[in-house]
Amino acid sequence: MSDKHLTYADSGVDIEKEESTIKALTGGMTYRREGLGAPLTDIGHYAGLIDFGEYALAMATDGVGSKVLIANEMKRWNTMGIDCIAMNVNDLLAIGAEPVSFVDYLALEEHTDEFARQIGEGLTKGAEISRMTIVGGETATLPEIINGFDLAGTCLGMVKKDEIITGEKVQLGDVLVGIPSSGVHSNGYTLVRKIVEQSEYSYQDEFPYNKETTVGDELLIPTRIYMEVLDVIKECDVHGLAHITGSGLLKLKRVTDLGFDFTDPIEPNDVFKFLQKEGNVDDLEMYRTFNMGMGFLIILPEEDAEKAAEMTGGKIVGKIVESGIRVGDLEIV
Repeated sequence: MSDKHLTYADSGVDIEKEESTIKALTGGMTYRREGLGAPLTDIGHYAGLIDFGEYALAMATDGVGSKVLIANEMKRWNTMGIDCIAMNVNDLLAIGAEPVSFVDYLALEEHTDEFARQIGEGLTKGAEISRMTIVGGETATLPEIINGFDLAGTCLGMVKKDEIITGEKVQLGDVLVGIPSSGVHSNGYTLVRKIVEQSEYSYQDEFPYNKETTVGDELLIPTRIYMEVLDVIKECDVHGLAHITGSGLLKLKRVTDLGFDFTDPIEPNDVFKFLQKEGNVDDLEMYRTFNMGMGFLIILPEEDAEKAAEMTGGKIVGKIVESGIRVGDLEIV
């Protein structure tokens, strides 16, 4: 264990600089189509929405990120496709849209059939869980650019325009229902790798909290896909939704300007305890980087909260307040 308190920025990912880059990139994107296909949301929510008559079409694009480097170390790639699809589908679910179809982009340094078979296996499983079709994609051989591989994709979904959930209905007193994550999911792996690689552990070593698995296998557990959220939307008065990804609870600012008070948070998975101990990472940095055991959040009136928790295997974790984001006594913002 290092004596230094590691941060995400120390590992090479500065969230504030990323936000500045995004603003520079999108600042000049002012053209807006009119009529059929016109945008219904601004850039910056979980997914983009366009007018398609009675419906809105929703689009999201994302990739697996540097988790692929651990897959390379373990020589096991059959869950990478699940991660790729999950990161996109969960963003669609966070605005109330049902996933319909998917296209993938696989950039390679070189071709091997077994590797490709395993990538296809994961994509197939992810599409099956998400109840959607993979309609195409692109494979690019880029030996001068890619060291190993990169996997990303784009997901198309749909939602009736009067059923879009952006967070504008969130109000004081609403209850927070957190749904557990399966582990680290697919965010924060630049810090994850730095922690492991400076520790006494290798990815092949026994995971200290579960001697039946390895550190690498624990870190490769695929991202949970939260399709049950669609059932909650049908049966409860959902005011807001959040997919907890990179930058942890800071992403909640996308949903509402009101505050979040997590009085009874979900217990973090053992993998987070391992990473925090080995990296000597403080609590604030953990909650600003990782999902910390809660991969998705539903915001709804108190009378619907218990039902939503039962339907998702989640629990009531707090409530909406006037400002800030707090986990117990810890001020996130």
